[in-house]
Amino acid sequence: MADKIKMTTPLVEMDGDEMTRIIWKMIKDILLTPYIDLKTEYYDLGLQHRDDTNDQVTFDSANATKKYGVAVKCATITPNADRVKEYNLKEMWKSPNGTIRAILDGTVFRTPIVVKGITPFISTWKKPITIARHAYGDVYKNTEMQVSAGSKAELVVTDAQGKETRSLIHDFTGDGIVQGLHNTDASISSFARACFNYALDLKQDLWFATKDTISKKYDHRFKDIFREIYDAEYKEKFEAAGIEYFYTLIDDAVARVIRSEGGYIWACKNYDGDVMSDMVATAFGSLAMMTSVLVSPDGTYEYEAAHGTVQRHYYKHLKGEKTSTNSMATLFAWTGALRKRGELDHIPELVDFANKLEQASIQTIEDGVMTGDLYLLSTLENKTKVDTETFLHEINNRLVKLL
Repeated sequence: MADKIKMTTPLVEMDGDEMTRIIWKMIKDILLTPYIDLKTEYYDLGLQHRDDTNDQVTFDSANATKKYGVAVKCATITPNADRVKEYNLKEMWKSPNGTIRAILDGTVFRTPIVVKGITPFISTWKKPITIARHAYGDVYKNTEMQVSAGSKAELVVTDAQGKETRSLIHDFTGDGIVQGLHNTDASISSFARACFNYALDLKQDLWFATKDTISKKYDHRFKDIFREIYDAEYKEKFEAAGIEYFYTLIDDAVARVIRSEGGYIWACKNYDGDVMSDMVATAFGSLAMMTSVLVSPDGTYEYEAAHGTVQRHYYKHLKGEKTSTNSMATLFAWTGALRKRGELDHIPELVDFANKLEQASIQTIEDGVMTGDLYLLSTLENKTKVDTETFLHEINNRLVKLL
């Protein structure tokens, strides 16, 4: 066997929970460490360890990502009341993804993995659609209250000099609810730059959509900042690359997306991106076939799968039963991170390895060898359902030939 590929800078490795944690180790053992002298700075983001460290490990992993520039993350549990009981937690810890996004000031780009035999539900779609989701503010950092009849709700802003500006929200004749949202020009600008940079990286058109006709100040601010930054910093670069940026209303964007053939980046505000990335993933065939990368404006990258920890399969695994869990998105998180590390450190062998590993994975499915979820979706004539580990060994058989 040839010498293992050497790395110069470590990847930040964030381990996770449940079935994805099991798959994480399998991927490393079967497909990575036999070929790469893997250098990582390891952080255990498993729920138990987050609890033991009072979630400090999540903050440490995000700061390490800032230091080294590239991270790869396993799916993690965001605990609800049931999980607090199950794991006997000190408190209901926040989403690690939310914490990491806030520290890295990132935009999340989600792209489906397209394979032969799995036909998108939307017949016009021929190329992947990438959703760029703003990952700060709006409803995710909201303040909300229940309001009783006879209350008056106002928006009050006190400026640096102590001067108040007030605007009536509603006079409540009956009971109701009220919510306050915010965003910052700095975060919106970061979002815009991340989207423009990623579009140039991929050499794909960028669409952006809000509802500025209704939200004449809030959504309009997003639209204006995107336009100002595009005109000042990116217009010439986009023209040179032969790609375009255009703005449209969110309802118009939905209609255009459904009629399109794909092959572009669709930038969305936080909530729109949350909903639309699941819609796009499912319409392309499977949430388990969705890659996700968090990109910050300073060029920091954190790769992960777009799905959860596959709890149901984990409980089967604990009972000693075989599972047939799809590892593609987790595997593509590793290949994405290794490719980016190779590009930044000028290690062409590492970039080539990541490309070939992706090729081998897609080839395995297109050869008719796949996990249970894809077996149900695939239209291939000759197909075989295999268990979690066998699927990875099948990929390895094809990888060996490609290498």
